[in-house]
Amino acid sequence: MSIGTILLIVLILILIGAIPLWPHSRAWGYGPSGGIGLIVVILIILLVMGVI
Repeated sequence: MSIGTILLIVLILILIGAIPLWPHSRAWGYGPSGGIGLIVVILIILLVMGVI
């Protein structure tokens, strides 16, 4: 496995963990998962371009 694949798997797990499931985190909205999702999209673009 390359470092890019491992990084992508870890970031997808972080994205799943940022979904607001607990009652106290439902008021957060899309902030945590949206920010992590943006990072995942940027990393996917970099992987496709061959930078990483």
